[in-house]
Formats: sequence, C-alpha cells, structure tokens
Amino acid sequence: MKTVIIIGAAGRDFHNFNTAYRGNPNCKVAAFTAAQIPDIAGRKYPAELAGGLYPDGIPIYPQDELESLIEKYGADECVFSYSDVPYAYVMGLSARVNAAGAAFTLLGHKRTMLKSSKPVVAVGAVRTGCGKSQTSRRVMEILNGMGYRVIAVRHPMPYGDLVKQKVQRFAALEDLTKHGCTIEEMEEYEPHIASGNVIYAGVDYEAILRAAENDPAGCDIVLWDGGNNDFPFYKPDLMITVTDPHRPGHELSYYPGEVTLRIADAVVINKIDSANFDDIQTVRANIAKVNPRAEVVDAVSVIKAGSPDLIKGKKVLVVEDGPTLTHGEMKIGAGVVAAKRYGAAEIIDPRPYVKGGLAETFKIYPNIGQVLPAMGYGEQQTADLAATIDATPCDAVVVATPIDLARVIKINKPNTRISYDLQEIGYPALTDVLGKFTAGL
Repeated sequence: MKTVIIIGAAGRDFHNFNTAYRGNPNCKVAAFTAAQIPDIAGRKYPAELAGGLYPDGIPIYPQDELESLIEKYGADECVFSYSDVPYAYVMGLSARVNAAGAAFTLLGHKRTMLKSSKPVVAVGAVRTGCGKSQTSRRVMEILNGMGYRVIAVRHPMPYGDLVKQKVQRFAALEDLTKHGCTIEEMEEYEPHIASGNVIYAGVDYEAILRAAENDPAGCDIVLWDGGNNDFPFYKPDLMITVTDPHRPGHELSYYPGEVTLRIADAVVINKIDSANFDDIQTVRANIAKVNPRAEVVDAVSVIKAGSPDLIKGKKVLVVEDGPTLTHGEMKIGAGVVAAKRYGAAEIIDPRPYVKGGLAETFKIYPNIGQVLPAMGYGEQQTADLAATIDATPCDAVVVATPIDLARVIKINKPNTRISYDLQEIGYPALTDVLGKFTAGL
C-alpha cells in the first residue's frame, strides 16, 4: 500500500483527497500539511468527510514539518495541492520532498474534475487578483439575460467546522451569518447575493455539484467561480481564463495558472485601461504562444466610488482585498487606482499603525506596500483590522473590498466603497463567446 501526504491549504487538497484517494484501498493518506491560510494546521480532516477507510480522520500539520512527517509516516509520495505559487517555489518544495526520499506529484484534471449533468461554464485566472470575480458576475449577467437559470459554485474556502461546511448554499445576506463566514468568504459570496444569484461552496464538491444541479430555484447552467489561479473542479464545457497585464509574464510562470491558460476556450485580458501597452502586448503574445485557438477578449474593470467627495483632496487610507495583496503579490488594487483617479491628496501608509496579527501579515508579505489588506480569516484578525483602521491617521477610508466592510466591522472614520465591474472592449465580447456556447446547447 502506498503512503501519501497531501500538501495543501484547505481547499484543493481536500478535493484531491475526495476524488483521487478517499475510496482507494491501495493508498493511505497519512496526513495533510497546510500553508497560506492561518490557523488551519492542528486540525483534522474529519472522519465524517474522509470516509470508511479513515475512521479517525486525517491530521493536518504545518507545512514546515514536511520532512519529519515523511520520515514519521514512511511516506512514498507527496501530492502538491494548492495554488498561486511561482514555479521556483513548486520545484523547491519538490527538492525537499525528493531529498527526504518521497516522490513529488501534481495531479492532473482527468483525476480530479467531476462531470456535471448540466452544462458548465468555468471562470479561472492566471493569478489571484486578475478580476475573475467580476468576470464571473458578468458571465452570470449575460446568461441570466438570455433566460438561463445559472447556479454558481465557488472554489473552496473552508476555514471553520468542516463537517458543517460540507455543502453551503448562499442566497441571502443572512446566509453569510448562518454559515459563520470570514471576510475572505464574504468577499466572494456577497457580490453574487447582491446580484440576486445563488452560490454554493463548501468541502465535498461532488455533493455540492449534485445540490447545485437540483437547486430549488432551478438550474440550467452551472458556473464554476474559480479561486486563486486553480483549474476547475468540474469539467467545463466552456473555460474562460482571466489574465492581468499588470503582471506580464506571470501567466507562464505560476502554478497552476498556466494550466488554466492552456485549457481556456476564451481568455480575458483585463485592466487594459490602466496597464502599460507593452505589458498588454506581452500577455497577448504569451496567450498566442501557448493557446492560439483561444478567443481573446479585451476588458477593463470599471471603477466607481460611492462618495468621490470623500477622496478628492483628502488624506486617505486604502483597504484592498487581502488575497490579492498577499499571495497575489499585487502592490495596488482597485482602491489605489480609485484614490488616484478621484484626486486623493495622499495615500497614508498603514504600516506604522498596524495592530495585532496584521503585523505578522506584513512580515510574511513584506512587499504589500502602503495599503491595508482586508485580512479577516477569524474574529481576531477582523478585530485587528478594525483597530488598525482606527489607529491610522487619515481623513477618510477608501474600501476596495468586494463586500460592504462597514457592515462587518465598525469603521469610525468617513469611508467610501469602491465597486468594480467588468466591461469588454471591442470584439469579441463575452456576449459573443457565450452566444456561440449557448447556441450549441
């Protein structure tokens, strides 16, 4: 029997286990390791989800302990199962695993994609922060306008009680409270809810798929709303991948983002209004190099401020989407773009004023710069975020998270939300791509 350790970050790792190992009597998964997400290590993947071969569940350890775990369990193979990391990182981890005597494996989509009874449109990206969330919303808007009932399924973010999170359905803002969502989860679910859409997430993605296919509101098409730069858990009938010319070349140098690019039927080049022309051309050339069959859609993320008067001429603190700044490695987001466009006098650096665990975030990701990531993986991080905003001397707060942050934490300063929606430029547009797709249904 082969002994396996799954190297993960509370998402793809659980799906890889469920699809490739859960019922496999020839393999024993001895442990998971965890990275990227705070406070995941030290838990177990519970027996209720792990199946009959694992009556005690499966322990989750910090990734730092990988070599000792390989020795402890006599592991034959380590399966890398998380996303948005540079190739040098992946192979560095492979060297650690090989030096400890185990094989290093990357599972392909044939072993991990589930087949739906409904047509599936998947939206992915080559990096975190490319704009796939607004692309997903745009896709749903178009399909809903065509008369299709679309049910969205989001890439996993199970940070709480995994048994309770096996299958989650979100159709109203109250569901966010019901499921104890973190800020990171709300950032993905709330915009769909606000648009009148139903979205599913959780841990067991086959159970989630079957629930979505049979949603009480009806389901004609399943939309896979991807996370990070991972490839879909469901076999897509149409794959749309979003690229970012603010990070030219990353589409060919991050795992598994290049996979999402190579399997795409259509590729969106987003943010062309704020990117350098040469960088846009680099992305365009790289798309043509590895996936010449894909249709290429040019697009912008239209940015709007709820209260522009709170920005113009003011000293502002900018709060950006957390994952975009951390493992997405962006130094700016929609908030910085909006602050500059609406004439802020100064963007205040929050780093001298950070409180609690946020100081550790800036230590782990030293290149974040003078913006505040909306970290909120738990109650303490959320409290630290509120305290940091309170402590930062500014005239106003520019909130560029996808959620209404003031609904979640008390912001004791004037603040304005930044919204951003995808708008295609020229031909083909997503309406053209989706029109051709639906004509074949």
